[in-house]
Amino acid sequence: MIPMLPECCSRCKRRFTEKEKRAALEGNVHRHQVTELPKIEPETTEYQFGLVTCCCGAANRVPIPPEIRSGAGPRLVAFVSYLTVFCRMPRRKVEQLLESALGILIALGSTQKYVEETSEALQTPCQEIQQQLRYEPVLNGDETGWRKDGEKRWLWVLVARTFALFVVARSRSAKVLEQLLGPAFAGILCSDRFSAYIKYHKGIAQFCWAHLKRDILGVGQLSKTTDADHFARDALALHARLFRLWHRYRGGTIDRGQLITKAMPIEKKFFALGERYLDSKDAAVCTLAVLFFAHTERLFAFIYHPGVEPTNNISERTIRTAVQWRKICFGNRSDAGEVATAGLLSAAATCSIQKRNLLHYLTEAVRCHRQRLPVPSLLPQAA
Repeated sequence: MIPMLPECCSRCKRRFTEKEKRAALEGNVHRHQVTELPKIEPETTEYQFGLVTCCCGAANRVPIPPEIRSGAGPRLVAFVSYLTVFCRMPRRKVEQLLESALGILIALGSTQKYVEETSEALQTPCQEIQQQLRYEPVLNGDETGWRKDGEKRWLWVLVARTFALFVVARSRSAKVLEQLLGPAFAGILCSDRFSAYIKYHKGIAQFCWAHLKRDILGVGQLSKTTDADHFARDALALHARLFRLWHRYRGGTIDRGQLITKAMPIEKKFFALGERYLDSKDAAVCTLAVLFFAHTERLFAFIYHPGVEPTNNISERTIRTAVQWRKICFGNRSDAGEVATAGLLSAAATCSIQKRNLLHYLTEAVRCHRQRLPVPSLLPQAA
């Protein structure tokens, strides 16, 4: 803190006393702060391993401890992983940034080595959140295309209230969900109506209204039939009523009980609308009519169950980082690369949800992994 005080009066030129100056700092002080980066210099520690020759002729030297063997400290290893995944920087750009901004020279291949070391440190925390998935009351899921050495893969994400898990899988089928969640998931599964979720989950589910509204708009704009015009008009009107009600609930003007009471007539009207158009000759209209008729309860789970959102936006926002990274890295080249991708994305998304500092977490994870200590959990810790 640097005091900035006038020496004398700007009008009469009388010089101020030290007492007057000190009093000025205790009253109405205008504060102006300037933030600057400190001078950045790498810190290098040299370990000197002397060779001691015994009288018996044997040469003795202490082996290099595993925690320093790589030649890079935990913070540097974590920082490279942070730049690669969270900042979505290509390997070459990471190498150039370390050299130009931090004065650290590393080989291009070392960036991948550091990412894989961070991935190894995250193995146990990721296993913990995968085991916790099947016990969560609500999950949102999404998936996107991926590549491994030119072969087709799928990157899945399952988002809970306090964490997210990414997995690279060979298929987009319900078997992936069965492997992650067990034969049957007891909670509420929210999705974009992709067939794998419907085939796997027979319990309470929530279909995404954002996708549904887009489909209804498509029917009204692209189909040229009378059924399409009338169906889209009625469905959009009901949709508007439903979400005006939802926003009133979110705004605190009505409670959950009032929300349920007022939403039930709208739910019945959606059901009746679907029933009315079940035999429509317009295929697009018929598809949505079957949805309203046969799966109405999967459209209204968010009304009856706390913690359920009407859209699947949370999983789509979570997977967006991976989609952006895919455009830079073009997928993986090995099985180890797939594991690293899933683990680092899981850590980044989970730290974001929990508002934890990702770089600090990765640094501590690498440090504990090297010292054979338990790596901090990605699950929220009880207060």
